Amino acid sequence: MPGPSPDAPLHARPTLEAVAARAGVSRATASRVVNGGAGVRQPLVDQVRKAVEELGYIPNHAARTLVTRRNGAVAVIIDEPEVRIFSDPFFSQHIRGISRELNAHDAQLVLLLVEGRGDFERVSRYLGGGHVDGVLAFSLHTDDELPAAIRRFRVPAVYGGRPGRPGAPTDAVPFVDCDNRGGAREAVRHLAGLGRRNIAHIAGPRDQTSALDRIDGYADILPDADPALLADGDFTVEGGARAMAELLARRPDLDAVFAANDLMASGALRVLRERGRRVPQDVALVGFDDMESVAGATDPPLTTIRQDVVGMGRLMVRLLMDRLEDGGAVPESVITPTRLVRRASA
Repeated sequence: MPGPSPDAPLHARPTLEAVAARAGVSRATASRVVNGGAGVRQPLVDQVRKAVEELGYIPNHAARTLVTRRNGAVAVIIDEPEVRIFSDPFFSQHIRGISRELNAHDAQLVLLLVEGRGDFERVSRYLGGGHVDGVLAFSLHTDDELPAAIRRFRVPAVYGGRPGRPGAPTDAVPFVDCDNRGGAREAVRHLAGLGRRNIAHIAGPRDQTSALDRIDGYADILPDADPALLADGDFTVEGGARAMAELLARRPDLDAVFAANDLMASGALRVLRERGRRVPQDVALVGFDDMESVAGATDPPLTTIRQDVVGMGRLMVRLLMDRLEDGGAVPESVITPTRLVRRASA
């Protein structure tokens, strides 16, 4: 039997009482099934779900919120300029993982972008209004105000990437991150194993812990490296190109580069080609992330450190859902492994 027309007036749409009558169960039983409650035998669950489908019943979100004290929505907050979010494949991969897992938990993703003070105030008001059950925040910076706002409004949260300054306590802040330092060590160790002696590093922004951890990994393998072999980038293609030009001006004898992400590695590769340097014959090059749209599209294809960005997004959601189910108990943070993916650039 088809459900009601989507254009039907609200008063003509089926009620929970109608679902219960069609399924032959009490209203309380129908409510428990519709709202995801436990304690209902499977045959009755099947009867209610069949009635919902036949009648085209749509749960009343406001009433459901009163019963469950849940909004069924999770805020995803990214503290980066909009242009970077929609041009860097890292963010699309991360959001893809988050979205897939939220869908599996029947929760809605609410994307909030923070570019300036006005955005921060708007997002703070939104969080304070109790519109979401929890927060997933990533690409935070060491001077970020968002963690303080999240704590102030007591919104359960999980962060993508280790928040705060290096060495700061993180036991009260659950996060999902990859082994940035270990991955960087593996990249530099690989370049050194190729016989390269003047290995440069293009670092990410130093107000992000992932970039700082990757600098530390580089230094673990090359503790006595010439400071002139270290240049700062900004995780963008153009930032990598600028840093590569600086490195060549300072140390034209460099024979290898570890870039802190694939986008900067692709910018570095462009400059090396413009300067007549062959990759990998003259300069071996390694990136970080293993973004297929970048690493597989460069010429030559990019050797890089792989992190499971989609999987990390899904893990963030699972930790948040565990926190919501456990009454706010803080789950343990997760550090995921990385691995070297060898291609033709090194």
